[in-house]
Amino acid sequence: MSLYTANTAANLKRVYAQTLAAAKAFGKSEADMVFGEGPCDASLMLIGEAPGAEETKLLRPFVGRAGKNLSAFLEALDLRRSDIYITNVIKFRPYRISRKGTLSNRPPARDEVSAMLPFLEREIEVIKPRIVVTLGNVPLKCLLGKQAVIGACHARPELATAGAHAFTLFPLYHPASVIYNRALEAVYAQDIEVLKDYLHTR
Repeated sequence: MSLYTANTAANLKRVYAQTLAAAKAFGKSEADMVFGEGPCDASLMLIGEAPGAEETKLLRPFVGRAGKNLSAFLEALDLRRSDIYITNVIKFRPYRISRKGTLSNRPPARDEVSAMLPFLEREIEVIKPRIVVTLGNVPLKCLLGKQAVIGACHARPELATAGAHAFTLFPLYHPASVIYNRALEAVYAQDIEVLKDYLHTR
């Protein structure tokens, strides 16, 4: 491990500790936290919304059903999971409890996003990716502002910053949205091809 990579890993560990401290305000412990995964010097970062049940159980981002979506995504781009750094805006599972006591995923609340965003930005600053791919509206709005909407921004690279680090942001629809809206299937597939071409020319 190079000195740069060792320093990056140590800085990332500090960011994770700070994220956990902030998450405690929402009643979360280390057992609830799903931190990022991948090489500390990755040039490509993938940012989702939040972990689900399977990710929380295994404490790994994008596993289970989300992992299958990720595998298809990476295969289309001729990439391996080990090539990229994967993380979420929210590092714990947002859920609601039904009357029967079962848990189901819900969108992150505004206060959760506001509390976690500074640590996502620090995470990006530490990794220093050249390209950040956002999945869905939540990470897109976090990094480009509330006015950004995935329907208008998808597959359109934008210059963005996190602290002192500048990078290219490439917005995509969340793969789950294709499951619920089959009309997006062709659009999503075309956007993946645009991203593939973009990566090969950079």
